[in-house]
Amino acid sequence: MELKKLIDGIEILELHADPDAEISGVCYDSRRAEAGNVFVAVRGYESDGHRFIPAAAAGGCTCVICEEPPKIDIPYALTADCRKALALMSRNWFGDPCSRLKVIGVTGTNGKTTTTHLIKSVLEQLTGEKVGLMGTNHNMIGDMILDAERTTPESYEIQALLSDMVKAGCSYAVMEVSSHALVLDRVYGMTFEVGVFTNLTRDHLDFHETMDDYAAAKAKLFAMCRYGVVNADDEYAERMITAAECPVFTFSTQKNEADLVAKSIKLSSDNVAFCMLAIGDLQRVRLGIPGMFSVYNAMAAAAACLQLGLKLDGICEALGRCKGVMGRAEVVPTGRDFTLLIDYAHTPDALENIIKTVKDAASGRVVTLFGCGGDRDKTKRPIMGQIAAQLSDFVIVTSDNPRTEVPGDIINDILAGMKDTKTPYTVIENRREAIGWAIANAQPNDVIILAGKGHETYQIIGKEKRHFDEREVAAEFLKS
Repeated sequence: MELKKLIDGIEILELHADPDAEISGVCYDSRRAEAGNVFVAVRGYESDGHRFIPAAAAGGCTCVICEEPPKIDIPYALTADCRKALALMSRNWFGDPCSRLKVIGVTGTNGKTTTTHLIKSVLEQLTGEKVGLMGTNHNMIGDMILDAERTTPESYEIQALLSDMVKAGCSYAVMEVSSHALVLDRVYGMTFEVGVFTNLTRDHLDFHETMDDYAAAKAKLFAMCRYGVVNADDEYAERMITAAECPVFTFSTQKNEADLVAKSIKLSSDNVAFCMLAIGDLQRVRLGIPGMFSVYNAMAAAAACLQLGLKLDGICEALGRCKGVMGRAEVVPTGRDFTLLIDYAHTPDALENIIKTVKDAASGRVVTLFGCGGDRDKTKRPIMGQIAAQLSDFVIVTSDNPRTEVPGDIINDILAGMKDTKTPYTVIENRREAIGWAIANAQPNDVIILAGKGHETYQIIGKEKRHFDEREVAAEFLKS
């Protein structure tokens, strides 16, 4: 591709390169540089791409996109924002795959993964089309599963994956859109057919600093959509609606004025059943995933599908055939007289939701095992400790992904929220040992919640990612 076509749409301040030069690819990691590539010097939080321009040139890059002139002799173009430039160049390089797909973006603190999977399943059932998915658990092209490193990857990887979906015959792509991705312009230049807001609760304040900043980041999605879907029951709903530059469709379990309302909600230990009411239409739905949060996830998915032109009766029938998602209220077979549940709950709201869901259906004790991630928002740790102590019958405080923090320091932050509790608890820093202790000390009819890891099959200690699958760990202790 010619350089001038690659940089089309980008605000170029100065061009010191041949616009007709043939480019072989786009690169933002100097370690992946190849002959004839353009290197984009993205500034990150831990490193500055401008430092690696010499390494990129040594690797074969023949042109640089940068925010300041390079210190070596190499053709370059100056731009004000390399992140936005990378997003637009990636879009151009892959031929704007977003224009050949209907892309549905789901943002919010909780519920993104389940909601995206529900939308994918409903679309496949009702349209017969192939649907791609991009998310926390994994990426998918139809039925093919691909590993995912983070919720929303860098813009180049997003465009590459969307391009692969187009080539594979997908008509739709459903993706989780994280607040990080919105702030860091990983989805810049994309147009979403539908944008969905699930909720906003305390999380990622190590990155956003305040809840207002966090909300502003989420709201960015609704300036990039043709249609918006918003949870009207969330306190930040109006913020999303105000930011929207498109028609907004609302859903609610509490407000009759919403466009889609849930009525006659019945919660059971293994499902939720309720009625969806839209203007001139009332349909019953039963979803085989327990918890009030499942009602909201189903409503979000249904509202998105309505904006895509599907009918409510078909949507509700399709939701009834949907399965649960790995690591979201996932029941692990024990062969014993107690229940073991794995859930990704790693925020105060998510932890409260899963414990309350279990509490409503449990005939025995609710035992919550959890920790908090290191190098992340410290303010939520005592809040989660307080929630676990208030709602559980027994609490096991342990480690999550400590990363570069001392696990004991994280645990002490959690315990600060439990200092006045009368709920019995124990502290077992090693998560493997904590799971073993929970199983060994389980009582009849207990429900043990392993919270925080969910779909993750690893633990990050220091900067090392070690294999750690709670299903395997539980199986080992159940055998012994």
